[in-house]
Amino acid sequence: MFYLLYSYFAAGDHGGMPHYIPFLNLVRYLTFRTGMALVTAGLVIVLMGSRFIDWMRAKQGRGQPIRKEGIERHVIEKAGTPTMGGFMILAGLFVGTLLWSDLTNLYVWVVLFVTTCYGVLGFLDDYAKVTKQTTAGVSSQMKLLIQFVVAGVATFILILLGPHAPGEPSSLATSVAFPVFKNLLVNLGWFYVVFGCVTIAGFSNAVNLTDGLDGLAIVPVMIASAAFGLIAYLVGNAVFAQYLQVHFVPGLGEIAPLCGAMIGAGLGFLWYNAPPAKIFMGDTGSLALGGALGTMAVAAKHEIVLGIIGGLFVAEALSVMIQVGYFKATKGKRIFLMAPIHHHFEKLGWKESTVVIRFWIIAFILALTGLATLKLR
Repeated sequence: MFYLLYSYFAAGDHGGMPHYIPFLNLVRYLTFRTGMALVTAGLVIVLMGSRFIDWMRAKQGRGQPIRKEGIERHVIEKAGTPTMGGFMILAGLFVGTLLWSDLTNLYVWVVLFVTTCYGVLGFLDDYAKVTKQTTAGVSSQMKLLIQFVVAGVATFILILLGPHAPGEPSSLATSVAFPVFKNLLVNLGWFYVVFGCVTIAGFSNAVNLTDGLDGLAIVPVMIASAAFGLIAYLVGNAVFAQYLQVHFVPGLGEIAPLCGAMIGAGLGFLWYNAPPAKIFMGDTGSLALGGALGTMAVAAKHEIVLGIIGGLFVAEALSVMIQVGYFKATKGKRIFLMAPIHHHFEKLGWKESTVVIRFWIIAFILALTGLATLKLR
């Protein structure tokens, strides 16, 4: 919104309004708007704070149901904790983004579209779990179908309407770029829509599976958001893109304020989600945040780099897939003591705080590794 005001006044003298307004002049800087989006999103959640949590606790009664076959102490320690904290995150994310992003930018609206749809889907799942007091909400088949449809629409829009940069191959919109190799592009044609769906929906579910301990998912999400905010800024700048020899995507830099808002919302939420958590993110937040990151990766043509930066989420998802596949193949045997893998370490006797902090460290190292691919060409 503020950027549109700046653009309006920068175009000339309108109705006697002054051409130069110091505050609006700052708005033209992408870095300033990214920082302000971070601060704004954090303030929104702080203002919601305890009042929202108390209201959710009163509305939900017994809170999020805990799996009885899971970690024993969770049933005692986490019972009654309200869920749907994703509402707080999304509120901060949307306010920060809408105030400080360029609202004429296609990429901003595509990411917000996926975030909104996945957030609504997560809310329906959380609502079903809370009202029925069961760990099964919306069926997994239905969730996956909706996720793929939404991701397909977003990918289709990015292919058709995404701006094409002079000097870049015309097939870039339907191609997969590989890190390290500066000119290696694999054109998937319209099959790229399927690839985009797998990237967006898959990462959304990976973040959802990671959200099993207090603070475990939100910090790696913030780390990944910071990494992709930097990638968007560099890839969306012709000078930096040429220097780093990455494919230039015009207008992608406007995702940076959205990433800033995601970081700010995450910081505000972590204040209440830190052990012992006063509220859980729920599918409302995890599906939406994962979908947002997946969409950013598709828009930036850094899908494979997302697998590196978000390697922690990938590992969590793979642990579940391996466990289920091995269990079915061997008719009852398990590789991990419990999946997702963070529960395996709990079963080994690690304290929850130990698992969470060590996973944060891994997420940070993976993010640095992913960012290093920008220079290794």
